[in-house]
Amino acid sequence: MKYEGFEGPVEELVLLKIKEIEEKENIKVLHVIESGSRAWGFASPDSDYDVRFIYVRDQDFYLSLRDTKDFIDWELNEVLDINGWDLKKALKHFHKSNATLFEWSDSSVVYYTTEEWKNLYSQVAQNYFACKPSLYHYYGTANKNYHEHLMDDMVKYKKYFYVLRPILACKWIEEKKCPPPVLFDELFNTVLEDEMKAAVEDLLAKKIQMSESDKAPKIAAINQYIEEKLAYYKALVESMEDDRNPDWEPLEEAFRRLVKNDG
Repeated sequence: MKYEGFEGPVEELVLLKIKEIEEKENIKVLHVIESGSRAWGFASPDSDYDVRFIYVRDQDFYLSLRDTKDFIDWELNEVLDINGWDLKKALKHFHKSNATLFEWSDSSVVYYTTEEWKNLYSQVAQNYFACKPSLYHYYGTANKNYHEHLMDDMVKYKKYFYVLRPILACKWIEEKKCPPPVLFDELFNTVLEDEMKAAVEDLLAKKIQMSESDKAPKIAAINQYIEEKLAYYKALVESMEDDRNPDWEPLEEAFRRLVKNDG
């Protein structure tokens, strides 16, 4: 790809950007992935690159009395969307079973990662996955996108996947009680009902040929399926007990260990 004087694979461009961020922000980057439609497997030809990263600073930063920023917004344009979360912010959100963080940890496109991050995720953070908050996140995402984008007679087909994917993630969580896979194909092949597969395959084939802004007639059968699932998962999540892991200590230990090692 060509980008502001750079020509080469996007992976090389991302790593150059990460090195630039590390030097200018004085941080250590632990994990860098692709988020959004490219990681989910249904990007449009003109989709941008949603690069997300987790980073850690030195000990003195965390010992400051002043309020400190826990994120970095680095670049946002038609090609690149790059931002990152501080390690402390990430661990706090693991404690809440933040579904987005589990997606970042299991992304299908990993630009760069470290042994520290792999060990943190596999040995500590995975134990904080909880079904109710995760299901609530995916239900909320599907419900919001459906009502904002798929109610008119003419709709953007890409938006169907911003609804279908979280619905299938809900189904995965309900059936398997673990983080859903990031790739849409895996959700499609594992939990989508057989009677819906032909319609969704046809939708995907059409969508891949369309640009981000193209619209086409809404598909009644898929809209009906979505509405039934939204009603079902709304009732299900409201009936569930809070199953989050309340124990802070493993996350505290992991945080202190990484900050001391970095310092």
